[in-house]
Amino acid sequence: MSFFQDLQKVLRQNVREYGMYIALFVIMAIFTVLTNGLFLSPRNISNLINQTGYVAVLAVGMTLVIVIRHIDLSVGFLAGFLGAIAAILMVQVGLPTIAVLPIVLVLGIIAGLITAFLIVYFGIPAFVATLAGWLIYRGLLLQATMATGTIIIPNADFNAIGNGFIPDIPGMDFIPGHALTLVLGIIAIIFFILGQMKDRKRKMAYGFDVLPGPIFALKLVFISGIVGLVAWVMAGYNGISWTAVIVLLVVGVYHFVTTRTVLGRHIYAVGGNPEAADLSGVSVKKITYVVFASMGFLTALSGILFTSRLQSATTTAGTLFELDAIAAAYVGGVSAAGGVGSVIGSLIGALVMASLTNGMNLMGVDISVQYIARGLVLAAAVIFDAATRRRGG
Repeated sequence: MSFFQDLQKVLRQNVREYGMYIALFVIMAIFTVLTNGLFLSPRNISNLINQTGYVAVLAVGMTLVIVIRHIDLSVGFLAGFLGAIAAILMVQVGLPTIAVLPIVLVLGIIAGLITAFLIVYFGIPAFVATLAGWLIYRGLLLQATMATGTIIIPNADFNAIGNGFIPDIPGMDFIPGHALTLVLGIIAIIFFILGQMKDRKRKMAYGFDVLPGPIFALKLVFISGIVGLVAWVMAGYNGISWTAVIVLLVVGVYHFVTTRTVLGRHIYAVGGNPEAADLSGVSVKKITYVVFASMGFLTALSGILFTSRLQSATTTAGTLFELDAIAAAYVGGVSAAGGVGSVIGSLIGALVMASLTNGMNLMGVDISVQYIARGLVLAAAVIFDAATRRRGG
């Protein structure tokens, strides 16, 4: 079989996984051409990543919620409310950042557990339970910001979370750009290649199907090239932001949990068939509590990132966050039927939606057209999911 026949077969068999990467590449290429290279400039890519951060974190949690056949509409205003709580604790109470962060994260977990309790104990549909949360947290956010309207945060440490960048290596001025970002990019490529080779060797030892040699080599070269290009572009501005570091840590941890642990297998088992999972000894109730607690934790983290980026808490914080997260999850490959989806896919989905918005903003496209375009992309993603499921893809 020729190389191109192998490539066609691999793409056809993995269309759900590779489709979103191709979509992201095409969107970025189109906007780079239409903006005369401005879209791919170091400053814009850095802004794009920072703007994507709070949605990407939410999308990771939302992916797991949808995987177990639920939904969470409360995350937007919960993120805004918890961001306001962080602002109040720092500005009015005077607590340092190191004390505020764990308090807000724990509050997020508690909020998630309350939602799970309503679903598990009372049997309330997740849509209704989280819609109630949407209304409650919207009211609490207004209550929290009623006195001033906007709470300005002068705390430099907190604001650096959403606006700061990792420090550079001292004495490396002879290297053009941010040296540490370039070094980390090289390390990431090395770890990626070694990890992929180890995974391929392990699969071959157990007799599992693997990519043909040339296709595997092409995959390594392509992804390594993308990682290297991103590192090079970001090094040309201020390097990797703390937001990017946090998002990568979240994605890395959740990817490991969902793909390499018993908990991850149980989550997908519940999503695939809750009744069968329950009969197999998997506690559907416990998984529901874990997933919604995780969603609450990530919602709090999203609120921290957004509030830090704005350097203030506002009455409108969190508006439409839940829809952005749901859209990113679906574009990233999560199935509306449950049981299918990945956290890396949700990150790519968030980047796709953010790239659309960023590119159209650079082109001066009217906001009404932007909403239409994003809606069409979301509809296309869901249609694609339905079509691949019908074909058994």
